[in-house]
Amino acid sequence: MSSNITGHSFHINRAARNDLKGHSSFVVWFTGLSGSGKSTLSNAIEVALINKRVHTYSLDGDNIRLGLNKGLGFQREDRRENLRRIAEVARLFVDSGVVVLASFVSPLQKDRDLIRNIIGDDDYVEVFVNTPIEECEKRDVKGLYKKARAGEISNFTGIDAPYESPVNPDIEIDGKTESIEESEKIILQYLSKKLDIKEHE
Repeated sequence: MSSNITGHSFHINRAARNDLKGHSSFVVWFTGLSGSGKSTLSNAIEVALINKRVHTYSLDGDNIRLGLNKGLGFQREDRRENLRRIAEVARLFVDSGVVVLASFVSPLQKDRDLIRNIIGDDDYVEVFVNTPIEECEKRDVKGLYKKARAGEISNFTGIDAPYESPVNPDIEIDGKTESIEESEKIILQYLSKKLDIKEHE
């Protein structure tokens, strides 16, 4: 990094933005296999938060790769860089006073540790959507498992690339037996205190 780069301090800071919005800001990071239900659950949580007048923004794997990270592939280093950039973007949103819902497979513990380190431990809520691969393959909405089994996709998590289950997630959801409604209730209960919603006069 160039020694000529200096961060600029602005008059309006995160605390002021949080006060304006009436709640705290942080990242809810959903991890799990493809087809585990991460995006569906994240979407349900965002709707519930919006109904509570919480300012949110969703970051999702395919959408990010259509724009910001469209030049990255799926090799190990590209996947790590993909997540690093997403974490930096999420951190900016947190500074803007927004609650971020991020849904990414993020299969390796060292990458999730990097994400937590970039965002900051106090601002990072990890949700492990624990759905067995057999169940994910049954759903296979995008047909990705079928293509991976046929050798049409390489480096696919759960088939020929590993998924390391989180060691100590903040929230673990049973993606096979718990309904979206049940899962949503568990997550919102956890987030309620962290949000610290304030009523403006």
